[in-house]
Amino acid sequence: MKNPYLTYDKENLLRGIELSGSQIILETFLKEGVKTMFGYPGGAIIPIYDALYDYKDSLEHILVRHEQGAVHAAQGFARASGEVGVVLATSGPGATNLVTGLADAMLDSTPLVCITGQVYAHLLGTDAFQEIDVINVTTPVTKWNYQVTDAEELAEVLAKAFYIARSGRPGPVLIDITKNAQLQKTVYQGYKVCDSLRSYQPNPEPNSEFIAKAAELINNAKNPFIIVGQGVILGKAEEEFLQFIEKSGIPTAWTIMGMSAIPTDHPQAVGMVGMHGNYGPNLLTNECDVLIAIGMRFDDRVTGKLDEYAKQAEIIHLDIDKAEINKNVKVAVPVIGNCKETLPLLTSLINPKEYVDWHTRFKDCHEIEHINLISNELNPSEGDITMGEVIKCLNELTQGDAVIVTDVGQHQMVTCRYAEFNQSKSNITSGGLGTMGFCLPAAIGASYATDRQIIAVMGDGGAQMNIQELGTVMQYHPNIKIMILNNCFLGMVRQWQELFHEERYSFVDIQSPDFVQVAKGYGIPGEKVLHRDHLKESIREMLDNEGAYLLEIMVEKEYNVFPMVPQGKSVAEIVLTHNKV
Repeated sequence: MKNPYLTYDKENLLRGIELSGSQIILETFLKEGVKTMFGYPGGAIIPIYDALYDYKDSLEHILVRHEQGAVHAAQGFARASGEVGVVLATSGPGATNLVTGLADAMLDSTPLVCITGQVYAHLLGTDAFQEIDVINVTTPVTKWNYQVTDAEELAEVLAKAFYIARSGRPGPVLIDITKNAQLQKTVYQGYKVCDSLRSYQPNPEPNSEFIAKAAELINNAKNPFIIVGQGVILGKAEEEFLQFIEKSGIPTAWTIMGMSAIPTDHPQAVGMVGMHGNYGPNLLTNECDVLIAIGMRFDDRVTGKLDEYAKQAEIIHLDIDKAEINKNVKVAVPVIGNCKETLPLLTSLINPKEYVDWHTRFKDCHEIEHINLISNELNPSEGDITMGEVIKCLNELTQGDAVIVTDVGQHQMVTCRYAEFNQSKSNITSGGLGTMGFCLPAAIGASYATDRQIIAVMGDGGAQMNIQELGTVMQYHPNIKIMILNNCFLGMVRQWQELFHEERYSFVDIQSPDFVQVAKGYGIPGEKVLHRDHLKESIREMLDNEGAYLLEIMVEKEYNVFPMVPQGKSVAEIVLTHNKV
C-alpha cells in the first residue's frame, strides 16, 4: 500500500510530519533535483530501499550488477550532465566496492554523493556482520565523509553533502548511515539547501593585482601558449574561455580531461599535451615564453621530467584550488578562483593579437607528425585494422556530435588523439587514476544524463573488468553503442614491456570470450569485424541500430601508441617512432 502522506512538492508540504530517516533521505534527493541514482541493495541499506518503493514515480533507480559499476555509472552521469551523481550501497563489501570509483572521482574532480548503509549504531566497533569502518577506509578518497547515527541530523548533513560535492573544486562525498538512523522516526522540519559553511571557501575571491600581472605578461609575450584542463568544463566556463582565447590569438592545447572544452577543429586548437599527446604542443611547451595553464594540475603525464618542464617560460596558473598552485610546477603568477569569474577579468585586460609566426611553428610540427605517423595510422593501405582508422570512421559517421566514453589503455590514447568533438562534455574517461573497467558503467550513466549518442570505446582487457554490467544494459535498455578494440593483449603494458623491458612479455597475452556471443546472451545484438572492407559499414550499422549494440573489432596486435614522451624524459624529448625511443 502506498504511503498516504508522501505527497511531496516544492513548498515542503511534509514539514512537521513524522518521517523515517530513509524517507528523509529520499525527500532530500527530490529537493536537490535528483532524478536518477545508481545502486545495489543489501542488508544494511534495506530500509532506504523499502522507502524507495513509494518513490518509484519520482526517483529512478538503476540496479547495477556490482557496486563499482554503480559509482562509475554515477561518474558518467555527472560528467555528461555537470550535475551530482548519486550512489546507494550497503555496508561491508558493498561499501568497499565503491573505493576504486571514489578514488577515480577524487582525482578527476567528479561530484558524487554516495550513501552507504551501516550496521546498527550499538554494534559499531564489534566486528558485526558486514561491518566495516567505511569512514576511515574512504577518508583519503573523498572530499568529505560523515557517519550519521541519528535521523534528526540527516537533512542537514545531506544538504551539506550536496553542497560540498558540487561547490568549488567538485569531488565525491560519502555519507555512512547506520540502520537504526534509517529506521528511526523523527519530525521532519523541512529541507534547507546548504549554500555556505564556516571555514569552507569553495570560490575564492579573484585577486585583481595578480590578474593585472597576468595580463601584462600575456600582452608582452612573443610566443605564448595556453593549456586548458577540465577546470573550464567543471566551471561551466566554456564561453568565457572561448572569448579569452579568441581575443588573445594564442595557440591552445588541452589535457586529456580538458578535451572538448573547445571544438577540436577550432582554428587556434593545436592538439593534446601529455605522454601520448601531439608532437607540436609537447615540443613547443619548452619553447614558449609565457605558459597559461587554465584549470589543470600539471600531472606527471603532462609535464614529463619536472626539472626540465617549461623552464624558459613565465607560467600563469588559473585554478580554483589553491593547493594546486606551485604543487608541481613553480608559477610566476597565480590566479586563484573560478575560471568563469577570472577569465572575463583577464580577457578585459589583454590586447588582441595574432602570433602568425608562432602558429606556423605548430603547423610545421603537425605536418611532421602527419607525415611520419598520422597519415599511416588513419589511412593504412595494408595490414591489420588500426585503432586510428576506427576512430577516423567514427568521426566521419558521427560528425563530432557524439559523447565518447573510453576505458584505459592504448585505445584510450588513440581515441583522445583522434576523436573530433563539437561541444563540451563529450570526452568521458578515467584520467588521474586510469581505472580499467570504467567505460561500460560510465557509458550507462552518461546515457541517463543526455539524449546525445553515447559510444563506449574499450579494449579487450578493460571490457572484461566490468562485463557484468551488460546485465544492466539488458534490463534497462540504455541506448549505448559498445566498441571493443581487440588486440588480444593488455596493449599498453605490452608496449612498455617491448620498449623498456626487452620484449619480455610477462602476462599480457590475454584470452577473451567471444564478446558478440556474450552480448547476445544478454539480449544485445552485435557483430565482429575482421577485415577493413567491412569496418565503416559495420560502424554505420551499429550507429543506426535502435538501442544497445556491441561491435568487436579485431585490430593490429602488436601496436604501439606514438608519439610518446618516455617516462623520465623531458616533453622536448618526445619521439614519433619506435626506433627513436
